[in-house]
Amino acid sequence: MATETPHTPAKMAAEVMEREQSTKTVFINDVASYSSKWIAKFLSESSGFHLVGTVCGPLEEDTAYLQDLYTNIKQDVLLSKLMQCDVIIYNISQHAEQLEEALWAVTGLHDKMSLFTGPKTFILVSTVMTWAGSKPLDPDDLELPLTDVMYWRRRAHPNFKHHIDLEKRVVKMGKTNRKLFSTYVVASGLQYGMGEQIFHFFFKTSWLGVEQSVPVFGEGKNIIPTIHVKDLASVVHNVIEHQPKLYYLLAVDQSKNTMEEIIKAVSSALGSGEIRKKESEESFLIRDLSVMEIDSLQVNLRLEAAHINELFSINWSCETGMVENMERVVDEFRNNRQLLPLCLCVVGPPAVGKTTVSKLISEHYKLCHITLKEAIAETIANLEFVVKNPDSEKNDDYYTAEELLLNLKESMEKNGGVLEDHLLIKVLKQKLMSRPCKNQGFVLDGFPETHRQASGLFSDEDNESENDTSLTSSHTKRTIPEFLLVLDASDSFLKDRVLNLPEKVFQELNYEIDDVLQRLNRYRKRSMAQETVINFFDQLDVSLLCLEITSSSELESHQLMQRIFDRLGPPRTYGCSIEEVQQEERRKEEERMRREEQERAEEEKKKEEEARHRAARWEEWTKQLEQEKQRAEELLEVETATARRYLMEHVMPTLNSGLTECCMAKPDNPILFLANFLLKNNPTNY
Repeated sequence: MATETPHTPAKMAAEVMEREQSTKTVFINDVASYSSKWIAKFLSESSGFHLVGTVCGPLEEDTAYLQDLYTNIKQDVLLSKLMQCDVIIYNISQHAEQLEEALWAVTGLHDKMSLFTGPKTFILVSTVMTWAGSKPLDPDDLELPLTDVMYWRRRAHPNFKHHIDLEKRVVKMGKTNRKLFSTYVVASGLQYGMGEQIFHFFFKTSWLGVEQSVPVFGEGKNIIPTIHVKDLASVVHNVIEHQPKLYYLLAVDQSKNTMEEIIKAVSSALGSGEIRKKESEESFLIRDLSVMEIDSLQVNLRLEAAHINELFSINWSCETGMVENMERVVDEFRNNRQLLPLCLCVVGPPAVGKTTVSKLISEHYKLCHITLKEAIAETIANLEFVVKNPDSEKNDDYYTAEELLLNLKESMEKNGGVLEDHLLIKVLKQKLMSRPCKNQGFVLDGFPETHRQASGLFSDEDNESENDTSLTSSHTKRTIPEFLLVLDASDSFLKDRVLNLPEKVFQELNYEIDDVLQRLNRYRKRSMAQETVINFFDQLDVSLLCLEITSSSELESHQLMQRIFDRLGPPRTYGCSIEEVQQEERRKEEERMRREEQERAEEEKKKEEEARHRAARWEEWTKQLEQEKQRAEELLEVETATARRYLMEHVMPTLNSGLTECCMAKPDNPILFLANFLLKNNPTNY
C-alpha cells in the first residue's frame, strides 16, 4: 500500500516558489479606459496573472483586480517597471493619445532585449480601422469577407495611418528574436457590451426616451465589424497562453450587422423602436461622440477572424454579434451603469398626502408618476386614436382596441366613473409596460388598495391566453415594486386636513366630506382584514417603509423626504447632460446677475434715500442757522440802539468840544490833551 509523502516545509516552499515562477506579471496601459479595464478584469479572474497598469484619467470604481497602479510616472521609471513584466499590453483602440507611448514602450523594450531575464510578450490591441480603406477581394462579389490571412492587403482609414504604422513597427520588432521578445497585433472590431463605449450615445438616447426616435447618421447600410469586450479579452488571454506563431490577428465576431440594424435593435430593446435617418455631418454636432468614434461608426467592412477560430477554443459571449444578443447586452448596459428601474407603490388612507409625496419622489428620481385618473384617461385617448385611425385592413389590434374601449366606457358609466378591478388592472399593466416605466421606473400613486388588486397586478398568475401569460410573466418580473411606502395618520388629522383644503383643491380632487369618511372607514376595515396589501408585498420580500404623518407642513418637509430618499437610495439615472449642465449654469449665472442687479438697485436706492435725508437735514440746519442769525442780529440791533443813544447824548457832545478845544490850542501831544479834557469834562463826574 502506497503512502503519501508528508508536506515538509522544504517541499511546501518549493511549491510556493514554483507557483510564483509560473505567475506572469501582466502590464496594461490606461486601465481607466473601457476596453483596457475589462481586459484587466478578465485576466484577473484567471489564475496565474499578476496585473499592473497605468491610469490616465479619473478612476470611477475600485481597482482591486490590480496588484499595482502607476500614476504620473516618468518614462524612465515606467520602462524599468515594464522590464519587470512578462506580458505588456498596449491598447490603442480607443484613444489616439496612447500611440506615442505604445511606440516608445515597444522600442524601449526592443532596445533592452539583452537585459531581459526571461522571454517577454508585447501585445498591441489595435482597431479594424486600419482595414477601413481596403479594397474588396472581388469587385463583383462584395459579400466576400477579408480575413487576417491577407492582413498585408489592409489599408487604413486616412485618420488611422499612424495606427497602421505602429502595427507594422510592432510586428517588425517581434521578428528580431522571437523566443526572447514576441510581439502580436490584435485588430479589434468596434467593442460593445458591459456598459458600452462607442455605442453608448445610442443606448443612452434610447434609455432616456426624451427623443421619440434614435438617429442613424448616413444611410446606415454600412457593415460594422464588432466584438464583445469580454470576447476581446478572451482573445488576448489566448494569445498570452498559447503564444501562436502568427503575429497578426483579427478579433471580430461572426456578425455582419449594418449600422441601421444595430441602432434599430438598440431602440427596440430600450426605446420606442423608431429610428430616423440624418446626414452624416450632423454626427459632428453630438458632444458625446469623438471624431475617432464618428469615423469608426462610418466604417463599412466585411471581416472574418480566420486565425482565432483556427488557433483558439474561445468561450464566446456573443459569437453571433450584437443584434442577436441584444437582450444580454442591454442587461449588461443597465447593470454596469446602475440604470435599473426604481419601482414603488405609495399607499395610505384618503387625504394623507400620497400624491404630494409621490410627486416629490418622481421629481427627485425622474420616475413616471402614475395616478389612476391619468392612466385611465391616457389609455382611453390612445384607444380612441387607434379606433379613429385604423390601418387599411382592420387587424386584430383594431378589434381588440375597439372592444376594450367599449368595455372601459361601459364600466365607467355603470360605476359612476370608476373602473371595475379587472379593467383597471389591464389599464395599469399596459401603463407599466411602457418604456419610461421599464427603463426609469415608476411611482404608483394610491394603488393597489386591496390584496386582490395587488395580486391581479403583480402576481405571475394570469387567466389569459398562453401568449399573454408569458408576456405578463416576463412583465411582472420587471415591474414588481422594490418598495412599498405606507403613509398613515390619525382620523382626526385626516378630517381636519380635508376641511382645511383650499376650495380649488377640494374641487379638483372631487372631495366630499361624507365620501372621504366612507373611504376612510373602508380603508380601516381593509387594514384589519386577514389579507392586506402589506401582506402581499411582504410575501414578495418587498421593502416596506411606514411613515406617520402628524402635520400638513410635514408632508413637504425636508426631513420627511430625506428619510424616504435615504431608504430608496441614490437616483439610478444619468447625471445632467452637457446641455442640461450648461442650461443650469446659465440659469445660475442669470440668477447671480439678477441678484447682483437687484443688490445694485437696492444700494442705489439706499444711497438716493440717504442723499435725500442728508439734503433734508442740511436744509433744516441751514434754515435753523438763518433763524439763529436773524435772532442774533435782532438782539444785536436792540442792544446797540441803547449804546448809540447813550453815546449820542453823553459822549459825542463832550468829545466834539474836546476836539474843538484841541484844534484851537494846538498842543504838542493832542492825544494827551484830549484825554485830560475828557477826564475833566466827563458828564458822569459829580
